[in-house]
Formats: sequence, C-alpha cells, structure tokens
Amino acid sequence: MAERVSRLSTEKAVVIFTTSQCPMCHTVTSLLISELGVCAAVHELDKDPRGREMERELARRLGRAPPVVPVVFIGGRLVGSTDMIMSLHLANKLVPMLKAAGAIWL
Repeated sequence: MAERVSRLSTEKAVVIFTTSQCPMCHTVTSLLISELGVCAAVHELDKDPRGREMERELARRLGRAPPVVPVVFIGGRLVGSTDMIMSLHLANKLVPMLKAAGAIWL
C-alpha cells in the first residue's frame, strides 16, 4: 500500500486524500482549488475499495491514528493535514510552496 500512496501522491503538483463526508476535507480542497486555483488530484478514500488501507498508510506517515484526512502532498512531499495547510496559509507560506511545486503561476 505504501507504493500505491507514493505513486498517487506524485501524479500532480498537489494531491489531496479526502473522504466525501469530511467538512475539513471540503475546506482544504476549496481553499486549494477554488480560492488559490490549484489543479489538484483529489482521491476520496471512502469511494476507493482500498481506501481504508490507504488511510492507514497515510496515518502511519503522519504519525497519527486514523482518521487523518485530509492529507495533502505538494510537489510529491507530504505536507500534512488541515492544521498544517491552514498554518502555512496564515503565515503566507502556502502560496510560495505551491508556486515552487508548479501548482500555481501567479
């Protein structure tokens, strides 16, 4: 499962692992896609037959117990969950990170 998560996490400059009924997933996805204009790959784990296994792998990488979504990768690098994305955004560090990864241009 680690190999699958690694492969999926690099398919675009920004990859978001979510679940369809998660309010924080919606918040992070909206911030990145709607507000910042990122063209992200979004994987809804609750709609994937191997989603639970992937969530366990993501939890292992984050050092947390499931549930851990949303989980965001930028430039193939694990950035974290809602707390990290919002902290980076509030510190004006998220946009430069997205630019460096080629996820946004402006």
